[in-house]
Amino acid sequence: MSVEQQASINVERLNRHIEELAQIGRIGETGVCRLALSKEDRAGVERVKSWMEEAGMKAKIDPFGNLIGVLKGRNSALPVLMLGSHVDSQPYGGRYDGAIGVLGAIETVQTMIERGFTPEMDIEVVAFCDEEGCRFNKGLFGVRGMTGKLEEGELDRTDKNGVTRREALLEFGCDPAEFDGYTFQEGRIGAFLELHIEQGPVLESLDSPIGIVTGISGPLWWTVELNGFAGHAGSVPMPMRRDALVGAAKVIVALNDLARLEDGASTVGTVGSLSVFPDSRNIIPEKVTFTVDLRDIVLSRRNEREQQLLETIQDICDEHSLQYLIREDTNSEPRYCAEWLKDILRKEASGMGMSLPELMSGPFHDSLTMSYVCDYSMIFVRCKEGISHNPKEYSSPEDIALGTELLYRAALHIASGKRREIDE
Repeated sequence: MSVEQQASINVERLNRHIEELAQIGRIGETGVCRLALSKEDRAGVERVKSWMEEAGMKAKIDPFGNLIGVLKGRNSALPVLMLGSHVDSQPYGGRYDGAIGVLGAIETVQTMIERGFTPEMDIEVVAFCDEEGCRFNKGLFGVRGMTGKLEEGELDRTDKNGVTRREALLEFGCDPAEFDGYTFQEGRIGAFLELHIEQGPVLESLDSPIGIVTGISGPLWWTVELNGFAGHAGSVPMPMRRDALVGAAKVIVALNDLARLEDGASTVGTVGSLSVFPDSRNIIPEKVTFTVDLRDIVLSRRNEREQQLLETIQDICDEHSLQYLIREDTNSEPRYCAEWLKDILRKEASGMGMSLPELMSGPFHDSLTMSYVCDYSMIFVRCKEGISHNPKEYSSPEDIALGTELLYRAALHIASGKRREIDE
């Protein structure tokens, strides 16, 4: 029996939406570039908004750039069931990251409506703004805005072209002045479910199309600046140099070594962005700015690696007569999925004839922030060779359909008021 024959959802419609959204900001044959708050992002949000409305939801864009579709339930006083993810992308990204979570959520609600089902509580489908964080070097903006967790100076952050987030929001059609009048209502959201591609190789290695997430590693993001002194590359003797790039290179290698210290550990460390001043082949680099991304599902181990990296940076700067500045951009602890939601996913997967593997998430997701205001869980979809943040990113229509079917069944279970069955 095919996936289509087993599914409650409309598989053909879901795949069509994925394909159509991928044409907005398309690069090459399979790539996507919809940077947060860009014209392409706005076009994508508008297209998704139209699908929410076609499905039968009322949709709006909030002051933080989040797109929210609402299906009213029998009792709007009950805590909301929220589904969704994001549709912004990396500058050189793929068509599935985030998008399947939003489009799968729309398909979930549309199937409920078409089958005449009215949920006990309101259901909200959200496409969160700027999950990726690549444009303004700090992600999860929309979900943090919605939940009242923005930090001072967020609107003054600039992209590589000097555009502030405030300016980008205004260009997008949102008014940051409305932030002051917004207050998150504690307890308003009862549960959040997010469908997402795995962005790693585990499910493929297990030959499993989908999996249940157990928790999300805590990301630590730094921006590091090393300062030395510029000089002529031909005339300054090696022992007299204060080369910031040499220092940065040693820090980058040290981070890689620290992340590999413990075999089998979930520690990962990455430097993904680096800039050099004055950036000339015959001038000794005076200033180097680079990012550090350090993650682990075990917070104590991540904290230990952080301290070791700080000591290493100090030693390297002493060796090369450099000065350093470190700005902490993000610091989140690991967050674990709610057991009752995982139980529902296990139960509904069993009803589909599946026993699913359970795995942690190294990448962060909108769920990370949602975990501070409600219970959450995630469904992962297998992606080819674990590739993501790359135009070669690929999840098969069959796997995405299975993930969406599980999302639909779990949402139907919760929205029917059946949590009590699991708790008992």
